[in-house]
Amino acid sequence: MDSIIESTELQIERKIFAIDLRENGRGKFLRITEESQGHRNVIIVPMSGVDDFADAIDDVLAAEPQPSL
Repeated sequence: MDSIIESTELQIERKIFAIDLRENGRGKFLRITEESQGHRNVIIVPMSGVDDFADAIDDVLAAEPQPSL
């Protein structure tokens, strides 16, 4: 059974994202759940990979062209 260490939820447009830091017998992990129109998708990232996961998101977002003023 998982225990929740910390949790937050946010709504972006029609999607609800739940971001949980959890722990079970195998260790800590980040669980990201997306709910949209009755469907649920889940991503599980072990704590050993959370920094790499966040870095990859930063890299992808940095490639997005910035709007000109």
